[in-house]
Amino acid sequence: MPSRLANLIAVARGERPADLILANARVVNVFNGQIEPGNVAIYGHSIAGVGDYHQAKEVLDLAGKYLAPGLINGHTHIESSMLDIGEYARAVVPRGTLAIVSDLHELANVCGLAGIRYVLDSARRLPLEVFLLAPSCVPATNLETAGASLGPDDIRRLLRWRHVIGLGEVMNFPGVIGGDKDVLEKINLARGRVVDGHAPGLTGRNLAAYIAAGIHSDHESVTLEEAQDKLRQGMYLMIREGSSEKNLEELLPLVTDKTYKRCFFVVDDRSCADLLRDGDIDAVVRKAIGLGLDPVRALQLATINTAEYFRRDRLGAIAPGYLANLIVIDRLSTLEIDMVFHRGRLVARRGQPLFPAYSAIGQRPDSTVNIKPFSLDALRLPAGAETRPIIEVVPGQIVTRKRLERVKISGGAVVADTSRDILKLVVVERHKASGNIGRGLVKGFGLKKGALASSIAHDSHNIIAVGTSDEDILAAIKEVERLRGGLAVVAEGRLLGSLALPIAGLMSDKPLEVVVAKLERLEQLAKELGTRLPSPFATLSFLALPVIPELRLTDLGLVDVNAFRLID
Repeated sequence: MPSRLANLIAVARGERPADLILANARVVNVFNGQIEPGNVAIYGHSIAGVGDYHQAKEVLDLAGKYLAPGLINGHTHIESSMLDIGEYARAVVPRGTLAIVSDLHELANVCGLAGIRYVLDSARRLPLEVFLLAPSCVPATNLETAGASLGPDDIRRLLRWRHVIGLGEVMNFPGVIGGDKDVLEKINLARGRVVDGHAPGLTGRNLAAYIAAGIHSDHESVTLEEAQDKLRQGMYLMIREGSSEKNLEELLPLVTDKTYKRCFFVVDDRSCADLLRDGDIDAVVRKAIGLGLDPVRALQLATINTAEYFRRDRLGAIAPGYLANLIVIDRLSTLEIDMVFHRGRLVARRGQPLFPAYSAIGQRPDSTVNIKPFSLDALRLPAGAETRPIIEVVPGQIVTRKRLERVKISGGAVVADTSRDILKLVVVERHKASGNIGRGLVKGFGLKKGALASSIAHDSHNIIAVGTSDEDILAAIKEVERLRGGLAVVAEGRLLGSLALPIAGLMSDKPLEVVVAKLERLEQLAKELGTRLPSPFATLSFLALPVIPELRLTDLGLVDVNAFRLID
């Protein structure tokens, strides 16, 4: 009996009927940048050939529609969608995303290897290629308290797992540059595989030291000059356009005939609302085309370039031997997707998934909120110097600015000053019931009253809250604790709304549309309280991330990221 490979070859030679022929297509050839007429013959999961094929068990006439490879999201944190993996797939697959690369370090920072295994096991039956990079930074730094720790032995174990293709973003760039033993050991374990980067603001010799360690990609460039230096020194440039991090317009001029093979699109973090309303990588491609990039070039940056960087030699193109992960497009200029095929099977049509979310497999991590009881007085920020460091939000970015400003003092404590948009910021440790509480100030939220709280706080995901009074901040934190993880909006002591995220305090177990409706309701409530931010909870989640300049707050206190140290 002939093998599947022998049958595939026979179909390619025209000696055996294909399982499916997609006929009369305008095929986007990502190798030569051309659009070519032809029929695509599919056998099993694979493409047998492109050209003059007619014999098949089934023929689908595309009547001149465009046929492109399935999109690949080369750097994303699915946890930021707040969706369980099944609902995440139902959100992105109809949008044309058929492969993702993630290190799942949000889950790993909360519950270690068990969280990673939960997602990988649950993704098995979904029409989505899920590739994992072993998370290199769990915890991300020693400047916060995480729920788990993955050392070199854990990385060695992970690198043996199926679908683990390399090492996840090495966020501890000071550790790399300074020759930290554990960081370098993890990098050495991944020799011969992809080692993903995270190097905000690094240039010159420090960047050279980082690259010399074997790290060859970066998604953190926010200026043209920074990205140019990274390209010049041999890095692949991940051009990011997420919900909070919007770098596409700034960096797109770097994509030229000379550089484009070293560039590809990623989203990093994208909310469930943006996935539903705008899309995933398709939204980035669409925006790039709108900014003037040639549509075929834009598709190259979302398919073959990503596949080649991650060494996925059967993904990213329409050619013999490649997986039949394909999208049918009505209009190329606006990327209107009609049909989506995963491994030769129709899985979505006109934006609607044709597959179930499936039940999760394995032990769900849903008991991860463990707070030591505390009183209102624990949130008090004692008066000291009249001038204090303040975290300033930068609209449209996840970088922050460090400002020194005079603060408002009442009753011997520093309090919020809504007239100057200076609010109280609190981070409460929620993994080990240590009682750690970080307190600081933030500018740029615009709240006139009330408080917001969330158990999503990158990367260790302690509970973070911002507000105009300690009373409202405490009430919002207590609601998040009651939910076993989630988001909450409080004003004048009254709960206005909340969203439960019981899976590791990061993800919901509800359908996409339900989660989006609740999130959008909370964002509307936040706007009614005065915020001007388009995604206030996403912005809030990054204020505890001590690997992105300039100033952050963790459960251990204020962090000067440029100096990589806690400050008084």
